[in-house]
Amino acid sequence: MPDMPAARNTLRVLGYLARRSGPVRASTLARDLGLPRSSAYQLIAVMMDEGFLVHYPEDRAYGLSTLLSDIGTSSLRTTRLGRLAQPLLDRLVAATSVPVVAHLSVLSGADVIYVSRVQGFRAPTTVSAIGVRLPSHLTATGRAMLAQLPATQVRALYPHRDDLTTRQDTGPRTLAQLSAILAEGRRLGWSREDGEITPDYGSVGAAAVDHNGYPVASVGITFRTTASPDLPRLGAAVRATADALTARLAGRGE
Repeated sequence: MPDMPAARNTLRVLGYLARRSGPVRASTLARDLGLPRSSAYQLIAVMMDEGFLVHYPEDRAYGLSTLLSDIGTSSLRTTRLGRLAQPLLDRLVAATSVPVVAHLSVLSGADVIYVSRVQGFRAPTTVSAIGVRLPSHLTATGRAMLAQLPATQVRALYPHRDDLTTRQDTGPRTLAQLSAILAEGRRLGWSREDGEITPDYGSVGAAAVDHNGYPVASVGITFRTTASPDLPRLGAAVRATADALTARLAGRGE
């Protein structure tokens, strides 16, 4: 059997990280796998460049990226994604001038599922608890992700295109109306909703994408509309946070 040390060590790194519940420092990985530190760092650099690993700056550690969809369960993948985004959500809440709840959601069919959440001081109580499902076309985070999908895929998600679900008797009722909302989100770089989930509450959201431009997740914040928020400023803040998450997913610095 031919021996290819670089290939073998790459697979050992993948298997090792797949068995770990959290990110690992390069020195720990090198020690546990019996690799020279220089070789471990070289492997990590190449695997990050190819999109297989991501860097957790706060932990000075590395973990598997979402590209490896066949490694681990769906639950573990969303746990990793939430952990990668958590420090960014913390910063977003701290930097926002009005009380907000920050959240991270992923697409599941025509719904969004919330996988991470940070509640700021005096922030409103929202329905976006971890694990909650909501119609994606009514939420800011869902619209942000839908706006990144091809039109054919959006149409496939809504076969009853002239009878879309509403929650507060408001929001788009047809696919044509939704398409106009998605077009505005693409133009702005962020999406919004106003009272379509909860009266007197609004949200803005922006999508983080993978190396193919596919929406992996979306960052959003929810606030009381009575606080007269500066929507363009909040939109820019979630856009910047989503871009930072995109960079982390690609293994790049922010």
